[in-house]
Amino acid sequence: MFRQTGMSMHSGIDSSEENYNPEEEKVFTYQVTENVERLDLWLSVQSGLSRSQVQRLIKDGYVWLDGVIKPASSSLQVGQIVEMKEPAVESLMLTPEAIPLDIIYEDSSLIMVNKQRNMVVHPSPGHLTGTLVHALLYHCKDLGSIGGTIRPGIVHRLDKDTTGMLVVAKDEATMEALSTQIRERRMERHYLALVWGGPNEDEGSIDLPIGRHPRDRQKMAVVATGRNAVTSYRVLIRDVGFSLLHIKLDTGRTHQIRVHMSHCGYPVVGDPLYQPRRNPFGLSAQALHAWKLCIDHPVTRERLCKEGALPDDFTEALHRLRFTYSLKKEN
Repeated sequence: MFRQTGMSMHSGIDSSEENYNPEEEKVFTYQVTENVERLDLWLSVQSGLSRSQVQRLIKDGYVWLDGVIKPASSSLQVGQIVEMKEPAVESLMLTPEAIPLDIIYEDSSLIMVNKQRNMVVHPSPGHLTGTLVHALLYHCKDLGSIGGTIRPGIVHRLDKDTTGMLVVAKDEATMEALSTQIRERRMERHYLALVWGGPNEDEGSIDLPIGRHPRDRQKMAVVATGRNAVTSYRVLIRDVGFSLLHIKLDTGRTHQIRVHMSHCGYPVVGDPLYQPRRNPFGLSAQALHAWKLCIDHPVTRERLCKEGALPDDFTEALHRLRFTYSLKKEN
């Protein structure tokens, strides 16, 4: 069991994973706080999108300056309002792709996969091909009508460069059952994280609200106005300068583990966004892996726990640290 420690800034009813309408076009609103020369450069920083992505949205009429479509080169004045609509991804873009999948478990109701690094879960502006959804549509021929056009069967997500276990529904009843398990916190999501330094306690819980970073739109941050976020941890191994943590998510906020670890002073090794330190192990991204996923099977009612093997670069980093922990102790 994870014990609770006094690190709370926020309390209240947890809302677990965000609910969303897959077909909805989201509109983001930004206020200009200083005079700037170019709309595209400024909006790229605010939104976290690349400059080319922003320029394409501007060209296609998805960006307004004080309610008017303006060119990418437009200058901005203090107090102006910029609105950006995230266009819905059309179903015709979802062509099944023969992308290899590490399938850990599959039956007629669901599929559990060990997602690889550098794979986006579902299509979004800038990632219209090569996603997990495209691979699943190729593997599961009848998945396309489950849960919406651009996120068929997707119940929960992982960051592009976070590896590990995901469960995908094959029918509407399973989709609803798994979504309910997330809301009721009956789905267990266990992670392994290699961090700089480490917490003083061997185990504990971080209860700090997370919201959009007030200055850097690419980041999330611990902010008083954020949504409730709870991360439980246990230290598996300590060494000079590093620790291996077993982490359990009680909520599912964007970048939750990465933000909490960084905020508390022990950021995830290799994280390019939340820790500026040199990567000493040649990792291609953050050493964060969704190691084990436990669900109540919607049909059989049995407790189903499946594990996904660590990526090679994570395993090599542990080898170089001489970390030889047996995960069987955690089962």
